[in-house]
Amino acid sequence: MAMAAWYHRDISRVHAEDLLARAGRDGSFLVRDSESVPGAYALCLLFQRHVHTYRILPDVDGLLAVQTSQGVQVNCFRTLGDLVLGYQYPHKGLVTPLLYPVGRDMEPGDESSGDDEKPGLVWSPSPFPVSVSIAPPAGLPVTPSPHLLFLHRLQDMAGEVVGLLSEYLRSELPLDVEGLRRGATGLRHLHQTLGTACQGLNSEIDLIMSSLETLAKVFDHPICPLTSTKPQNTGRGPDMELDSLLCKISVLVSLLSSLEKRVCTHILTHYPPSTYQQTVSLDVDTGVLLFDRKAGSFGLETVSHEQILQLVKFQSSPAKLRMVVDSHHNNPLELMFESARKREAFCQLLQLMKTRHSRLSEPDVISVFVGSWNMGGSPPPRSLQSWVTCCGLGRTPDESTALLPHDIYALGTQENSQGEKEWTEHVKATLHSYTHIEYKQVAVQSLWNMRLAVFVKPEHESRISHVNTASVKTGLGNTLGNKGAVGVSFLFNSTSFGFVNCHLTSGSEKVVRRNQNFADIVRLLSLGDRQLSAFDVSLRFTHLFWCGDLNYRLDLDVQDILKHVSNREFDELMCADQLTQERHKRKAFLHFKEEKIVFPPTYRYERGSRDSYLWQKYKTSGVRVNVPSWCDRILWKSYSETHITCNSYGCTDDIFTSDHSPVFATFHVGVTSKIKIEPSLSMERAWIELEGIEAIVKTAGKAKFFIEFHSSCLDEVRRSVENDSQSCDVPCFLKLGWSSKQLPKLLPIVSDMEFLQDQHLLLCVKSCDGFESYGECCVALRSLIGTAEQFEMFLTHRGEEMGSIRGRVRVHVPKDRRGTREKIYGRLACCHPANLSSLHSGLLSSLCSPLSHYDLSINFRSSPPPPKPAPSSYTNPAYFIFEGVSVLRRVEEAPPPRRDPQVVWAGDSALQLPKLSGGRGYDRKSARRSDFTEIEIPGKTPSLNNMATNTLVWAHFERDVLGGCLMQVLRGAPETVRELLSTLGLQNYTLGLSLNGWDDLDYFSGITEEDLRAAGVSNPSHRRRILENLPRIWDSL
Repeated sequence: MAMAAWYHRDISRVHAEDLLARAGRDGSFLVRDSESVPGAYALCLLFQRHVHTYRILPDVDGLLAVQTSQGVQVNCFRTLGDLVLGYQYPHKGLVTPLLYPVGRDMEPGDESSGDDEKPGLVWSPSPFPVSVSIAPPAGLPVTPSPHLLFLHRLQDMAGEVVGLLSEYLRSELPLDVEGLRRGATGLRHLHQTLGTACQGLNSEIDLIMSSLETLAKVFDHPICPLTSTKPQNTGRGPDMELDSLLCKISVLVSLLSSLEKRVCTHILTHYPPSTYQQTVSLDVDTGVLLFDRKAGSFGLETVSHEQILQLVKFQSSPAKLRMVVDSHHNNPLELMFESARKREAFCQLLQLMKTRHSRLSEPDVISVFVGSWNMGGSPPPRSLQSWVTCCGLGRTPDESTALLPHDIYALGTQENSQGEKEWTEHVKATLHSYTHIEYKQVAVQSLWNMRLAVFVKPEHESRISHVNTASVKTGLGNTLGNKGAVGVSFLFNSTSFGFVNCHLTSGSEKVVRRNQNFADIVRLLSLGDRQLSAFDVSLRFTHLFWCGDLNYRLDLDVQDILKHVSNREFDELMCADQLTQERHKRKAFLHFKEEKIVFPPTYRYERGSRDSYLWQKYKTSGVRVNVPSWCDRILWKSYSETHITCNSYGCTDDIFTSDHSPVFATFHVGVTSKIKIEPSLSMERAWIELEGIEAIVKTAGKAKFFIEFHSSCLDEVRRSVENDSQSCDVPCFLKLGWSSKQLPKLLPIVSDMEFLQDQHLLLCVKSCDGFESYGECCVALRSLIGTAEQFEMFLTHRGEEMGSIRGRVRVHVPKDRRGTREKIYGRLACCHPANLSSLHSGLLSSLCSPLSHYDLSINFRSSPPPPKPAPSSYTNPAYFIFEGVSVLRRVEEAPPPRRDPQVVWAGDSALQLPKLSGGRGYDRKSARRSDFTEIEIPGKTPSLNNMATNTLVWAHFERDVLGGCLMQVLRGAPETVRELLSTLGLQNYTLGLSLNGWDDLDYFSGITEEDLRAAGVSNPSHRRRILENLPRIWDSL
């Protein structure tokens, strides 16, 4: 029997509301499966531009009934069809009868088995609803002239410019308006008025420039003497004066920004450093750095691991490293390695040395290897060592650290012809061959020829618990397992890990189908804590790693691809990468991260070598083109304010049995210990107080909502009461609010500061009528301990962005429970300085001390050590973005400036979140200086094309003259378009650029003057300032 048109099975709530909104008629309806109750249904009915949702529940006899309030008669039906017929009449309890059934969308392409030989149809999503503007009724008063409106506003203002502006509004504004009507491109009279108003500023700038020129000439700074050009401007009109003023301001900004650096460089040239050569050996076993005393001027024979307090990385100089030593008689040291990879190897071994001698009973940081390989149905080679040791192309480890064993190995394969046991024994044998460790198998999960095997070091076996496995089929209407995903999850002490290996639909034209495959896997993969069933798999784990043959292709001609590959122009290729494009459009892998790709496309090679791509496939139906692509990928997603860094990402170049190359990635991941309840003298408990929460959710309904709070630090799930404020300022978006009275006070099961710093709250916004989720998010407690702090997060559901939420939270910890143990990865703080002016100041203030410079040769001597710690990187800063328009909100150590109330964009409309009431503003507390930190100073991105592979690391040591002063925590390079424009004083153009699609730094470098003009940057000097500064800004990224 054919399925009824109004029944949509498992579509999402948002999709159902979109279909009804597109139908547009009162009485339009559809039925879908309930998201909250298995076996139940949801009846969605459109009335007066709002979607009303009714839950349909089966009773013990299988009869269906619409859920009603207590005391209302219940009508039962045998089938859904009978129920729909019964409610097609008025006065049945619904807001309106069921009149117009809404059918399904066109299927997005055929349900292929995924063979490249079967080209599929590309589904084009329906366009957004067109908003209709309605003319005002006749009889309304005519709008007054603009100049009269402006004059009325001017009456309430005061100031010296009021008289000048009044004259312009009375006599010259109508002339400008008339000029625009006749085709003029500017406001000539306003230009003259501004020039007249700024005459005083013009003379002041001349005076300042004269003083700065004198200072600049002393230090031989090249400058254009603007003061000498002043007489030439005499007699020009005010409009010419204004152009001259803007030019002077630009030169003044440039001079001020470069003068200090130039002076510092000029002074240092008079104090050339003396150079020495010295050899340093790193001994992991004994925990010391050994310095050769032949140079005789270093002052230290040995440096213990306890004396090394801080490592400072310079991204502007990828091979440079500053090392702060705990000694009153020695200044910080600066090392210049021969390559960035040698610097990273030195840092890793140095940190391993500290880890080995830390005497911790439980690890704070572990190393994780994730690999993916489409084996092409062929048996693997005898040895897989190059894969599991990350040898090959891309970002690979130095040879001195490549053979260090990892704590966890997760290997995902597709089209694997070997059986489970045979494959896992092969992997274990490979690991044992170079590590001499008998790794323990955590789990292996298979779906047809897909495999995911996870292994762990023997010493961690007792730390692994709550192991779960699952699989999802996405082939041929989610019924065949030739495409789909397998997953493994577990707890490592108290940290949850999830691993997913997938094989998505193939075919260059099937992007929409691949996006749907991902959404189905996120929704249906049953891994992790069963109590978190309201959350999709992307929010259930502290760290989630996703690998596989994702099958996203390059949208580019094959000859262009081959040309870019031969020139190693991978950045240009990434612009045509489908996965990158879909992530940018927020259609797939929302909030996931991927390391930069600096290796060639891994598909489709000729088997037996890696010399050429086999991009033509000859079939009886014709020639199929499979362009070289990065089909095989590794991504990850972690809770905010957790420690995770990606240390390598690449592919092998010596495994030829498949037309795919294996890919690998390694990570340093912070982990937490199991809960240990320490005795306390006081009976006071910690508590979490919610002072207010506001949310914007995407829905056409009018239901009331409540919030569920989940966390491993709570003994049970807590709920708020329904929201006490609600409005709909923008169609299809509800603004919700909960005051402190509507929110529960949360009592953690453990009150220790060290425990609470690692905890997270999972929030789920649910409707009161159907108990279905409208959005979920994760909030870290680390930054909320102490005084009331504000948080802002996305709301997501089924992998899609559904809105936003913010609130003010205070986490109180008793005074006797505030002690913390500094963790290994906590000592590796990550700072973001904008420049090194503070360092130059320190140099200038210490010129009385002689500068010394050493050449250094470093030998690595180490036995197989424990896992490698890594620099801290809070990988999930909380951005507040909706519909592609970003509003800056970055998690930083230093307090950010006061910000305007947050807004959410929906098309061209803005929905503003009101300010939170009560408590202090957002004010991050600076972390105290740790005993050992690694600081990364942003600068130019290092080139990874030509890495050195020598066993010795030649470095340059520069004895610093800062007198032991501490490194300041500085801000970093711009991370958003708004930040970038703020550095130029042009942040007022952020909105216009965002609405025109220029909201991502990855694409902003290609902007042209025409693009700027179209985005509303009408001032030529402003356009010139942005374009002239683009190269300078991009050098700092």
